[in-house]
Amino acid sequence: MRELRRRTLLSAIGGTAVAGGGITAAGTGIAQAAPRRPSPARPLDPRIEKLLDRMTVEEKLGQLQQLPWSVSTGPGGSETKDVEDAARAGRLGSVLNIFGAKSSNALQRIAVEESRLGIPLLFGLDVIHGLWTTFPIPLAQASSFDPEVTRRDAEVSAKESRSNGVHWTFSPMMDVTHEPRWGRIAEGCGEDPYLTTAFAVAKVEGYQGAKGSGLDAKDRIAACAKHFVAYGGAEGGRDYNTVDVSESRLRNHYLPPFKAALDAGVATVMASFNTISGVPAHGNPHTLTDILYKEWGFDGFVVSDWNGVDELVAHGFAEDGADAARLALNAGVDMEMASTDLAKHGKKLLRGGRISERRLDEAVTRILRLKFALGLFDHPYVDEGAAIDEPSAKAREAARETAARSMVLLKNEGKALPLKKSVGSIAVVGPFGDSDDLLGTWTFPGAAKKFPSGKVLAAVRAAAPRAKVTYAKGGDPDGEDTGGIPAAVAAAKKADVTVVVVGEAPAMSGEAAARGDISLPGAQEKLIEAIAGTGKPFVVVLVNGRPLTVGGWLKSAPAVLEAWHPGLEAGNAIADVLFGEVNPGGKLPVSFPRTVGQIPVHYNHESTGRPYDADNKYTSKYLDLPPTPQFAFGHGLSYTSFELGEPQLSRDRVSARALRGGDTLEVAVTVRNTGDRTGDEVVQLYVHDIAASIAQPVRKLRGFRRVTLKAGRSTTVRFRLGAEDLGFWTNALDGEFRVEEGAVDLYVGTSSEAEAKKRLTIA
Repeated sequence: MRELRRRTLLSAIGGTAVAGGGITAAGTGIAQAAPRRPSPARPLDPRIEKLLDRMTVEEKLGQLQQLPWSVSTGPGGSETKDVEDAARAGRLGSVLNIFGAKSSNALQRIAVEESRLGIPLLFGLDVIHGLWTTFPIPLAQASSFDPEVTRRDAEVSAKESRSNGVHWTFSPMMDVTHEPRWGRIAEGCGEDPYLTTAFAVAKVEGYQGAKGSGLDAKDRIAACAKHFVAYGGAEGGRDYNTVDVSESRLRNHYLPPFKAALDAGVATVMASFNTISGVPAHGNPHTLTDILYKEWGFDGFVVSDWNGVDELVAHGFAEDGADAARLALNAGVDMEMASTDLAKHGKKLLRGGRISERRLDEAVTRILRLKFALGLFDHPYVDEGAAIDEPSAKAREAARETAARSMVLLKNEGKALPLKKSVGSIAVVGPFGDSDDLLGTWTFPGAAKKFPSGKVLAAVRAAAPRAKVTYAKGGDPDGEDTGGIPAAVAAAKKADVTVVVVGEAPAMSGEAAARGDISLPGAQEKLIEAIAGTGKPFVVVLVNGRPLTVGGWLKSAPAVLEAWHPGLEAGNAIADVLFGEVNPGGKLPVSFPRTVGQIPVHYNHESTGRPYDADNKYTSKYLDLPPTPQFAFGHGLSYTSFELGEPQLSRDRVSARALRGGDTLEVAVTVRNTGDRTGDEVVQLYVHDIAASIAQPVRKLRGFRRVTLKAGRSTTVRFRLGAEDLGFWTNALDGEFRVEEGAVDLYVGTSSEAEAKKRLTIA
């Protein structure tokens, strides 16, 4: 069998042409990349060389140290006086959790004007989905299937952050995961590496500018690709837990978004908390050095996660702090966050030959290189008079549009939605109906206090000003007390329609927020059942940070809108969709399980020797559950309807030799809006290699395109496929990418359950 071998990961995300006039389109295609060899070491900047010559060992080690200012994101911490003293002594490279032009300038002046060499500090902050302007959580943004949504978030975030003295964000998170119990699923883009890759590239470019070209601009910040790597595979969905992963799974599933982010110019990478097949990520030379630096030629720097270096001891991997410092630095960690093992033990490790001066200088060089790229040596301070201290009207508009574009209509029987503004009376019930806590996890603390989310109740009143709108809480978000349900039922009986707003509080998702039961907390399911029992029309709005098991209440709910945690403009965006000002077009970036016992359930699973057969007990299945999720990856409805034609291939046969030379083929499909209103559809392309030397997923997403069509209009959507889309990585430790001869099925549709297919032969 002839094979195509290439030493490269997935190519960067690019665009493909969409034919047809009068439409808008958003999505991805693959820009084919030539095989990439490790890049040679970048010539040393003379400015950095001069600094290295002047620096003492203590000052070099200081550049590798990052200390927290005041906001803790993990155990331990540091007093602000310690930070100031370290900056004054020239033994500090970076500070996290400091913000505000005045505060950052004050600390920067200590480093620049009072230390011996005057090297500026690098200020980092977890700006995950907005600073002052809070956008929807990243998982919600992925539901848009439109990378421009996340680019917009990053651009607004970068502008607000840089004006407040922040140079660097610990974002985007690109951990692909099949684990909805994991709280940090809210920070990522779900279960698919291709979708995650597209959003990772857009967010990096939004923060930094194209290829990092704008780092020294007043409205750009450095990005950080995290968590490197395989953090999304944590056992049981418990944070910080073990990951046991094969080399092929590592390269096919977890690494592609990181490679694409590097190709997009991401400035930094953060190591992950987990082990990778027994070796903690912070001490893993295979991932941090062999792949990241040598194979991919990364010339940015790697920062540890909070206390990640010191936690090598708790892992049972390092004997003590000194050993942890040695292992982390030698593996490829360049900067230590929060813990201080390198600063404490580095000089002794150097004297003993356990770390080399060359490796130390390399780490310092990488950090200084970013400081120069950011323009910190020339412009260490920010203009305090130009600091942005609130969301602008334009930013609010962007947040509102983004939130509505990210919502997914899960169910809509009998056209229960959209609601009519002419309705006489509306009841809003549920613990989140009048809540201003819909910003989501990892929200900037200052923003949460000063700029809470808009309320659904107020937005419904504004959207339907002539309607009588009443409210009943129905109970607390996670309380078992059902005492508030009768009042909610009474309100529903008196209303023409009821909007039930239920879900999770933001604190129930994010870091350190794993859940063993991912159903609606407390008595919220009982509330829905009670409203259904009235026999009056109602719709359900879900506000949550992860997929939920929606239980028996789903059958009784005429319509269900997945709004996620929508951010600053939550109420207005939800009302926009409920009343049809925005026709929902989002799709699920992650499968919704039927029960927790079904986890993991995801569309891109591999087949078994005994695949599911309803009539054969001795096949892979549960006796008490269907094989499918409650809602599949890519699922999402609209207020209009669409019809796809048969997919067409530019050719049904292609040679490996041609693919080796960069040849591609085209898949085209016509999509028509068959309804009576303008709407969005996301056309999706999936690939299945029928027989391969390593078992392949039953489907892999390899193209998507969100199009807007007026009623009765149609267009042709085109996808281009090449070697990167039709091959896979083997288990070779040095990275072997292979395209094999044989048949490949190509599925085109509007979810991962697409049935229309064409067969391609690779000869």
